[in-house]
Amino acid sequence: MRNRVKLGRSFGWLWAAYAVSAYGTGLGFGAFSVIAIQVLHAGPAEVAALSASGLAIGALLAVPLGPWMEFRAKRPVMIGMDVVRFAALGSIPLAYGLGVLSFPQMLVVAVVSGAAKIAFTAAGGAHLRSLVPADALLVASSRLESTTWSATVVGPPVGGAAIGLFGPVTTVLADALSYLLSALGVAAIREPERRRPDRPGTRRWRDLAEGWHHIFGHRALRRLFVNAVAVNALIMAAEPLVSVLMMGRLGFPAWQYGLAFAVPCLGGLVGSRLARRVAGRYGDGTVLRVFGALRVCWPLGLAFVPPGPAGLVLVMSTQFALIVCTSLVNPVLAAYRLTVTDPARHARVLTAWSVSTSTGVALTTLLWGLLAQVTGERAALGLAGVLLLATPLLLPSREALDTTQVNAGEKSGAK
Repeated sequence: MRNRVKLGRSFGWLWAAYAVSAYGTGLGFGAFSVIAIQVLHAGPAEVAALSASGLAIGALLAVPLGPWMEFRAKRPVMIGMDVVRFAALGSIPLAYGLGVLSFPQMLVVAVVSGAAKIAFTAAGGAHLRSLVPADALLVASSRLESTTWSATVVGPPVGGAAIGLFGPVTTVLADALSYLLSALGVAAIREPERRRPDRPGTRRWRDLAEGWHHIFGHRALRRLFVNAVAVNALIMAAEPLVSVLMMGRLGFPAWQYGLAFAVPCLGGLVGSRLARRVAGRYGDGTVLRVFGALRVCWPLGLAFVPPGPAGLVLVMSTQFALIVCTSLVNPVLAAYRLTVTDPARHARVLTAWSVSTSTGVALTTLLWGLLAQVTGERAALGLAGVLLLATPLLLPSREALDTTQVNAGEKSGAK
């Protein structure tokens, strides 16, 4: 029986950098929506546009970054993207203090931050594969996943309280500083990076599409990809609508809104800690299929949120069930994706995945914002919940998942 897996000092620094930025993100959860609603007096369509533009345009700007990163050292890219996010987010409290904060500035910051996030995530995922052995990827991914959820447990209620005490841009400043600390953590890694693949001489345009080409050429990965894009788009499109419904129409204060989404994230700690054990007992294919289906059963409940304590209980219970399932799927999917992908394509595949997910979320968020403007938040949330129930049909068969992973393991062992 395998017990504790040692991942090394280099992973420790990467984990620390990830943790500090994750906690900063947790503190800043929903901050853009709060500022848009309370400072700039934005409505549902504008709040949705703010979320969508950062994702969509940021994703478009990130497309050429995949092949650019593939043939370069990953740590300088990660450090650079952290510094970019620090500068972009730091401009918001500065402009607010000077009394010149505007909706266009927030759109620009959202775009820059979105592109930098995609680049950092792709570079970090590719670098993770070079820091830990293949058989420890699930353990490493589970630790990063549990950090995400622990930050989301602590961050939103603390951030909501900070907004109430110190003003609406406080948590944006904290988030900006967290990226500066993250850059220092990545810079502390001293282990030499793995040799980078040689750039093919005349395939620059093909390089842009190489990530998608690999994904769609892989039977199981293709279906996991389409499922992930659809699920993430429909779940995330609901976030600005729920914020408008709760903090606007139902009158929940910011701290209660943060609490409603923070407490259920304890389920993320549970799921991410169990992921390795459950996958080891039942197999990756079972985890991806069973919990990939279970996670979409819950968001429909958000369409029926009432005011007062009952509303908080409904949001918390719905989110808890969703998050437990999601946190079981995510580390298994992350490890599976790296395992079945040639290391020479990691950055391009991860960039393609992130770009597609962000674009899907952006377009769906914008569409659902417009829909809510016409039908109301509850009807739009209900439609998203119903469509989510159909997404398990996109998942691959367990046999396809198990077969492709066995083949990848044999190739890895033959090298």
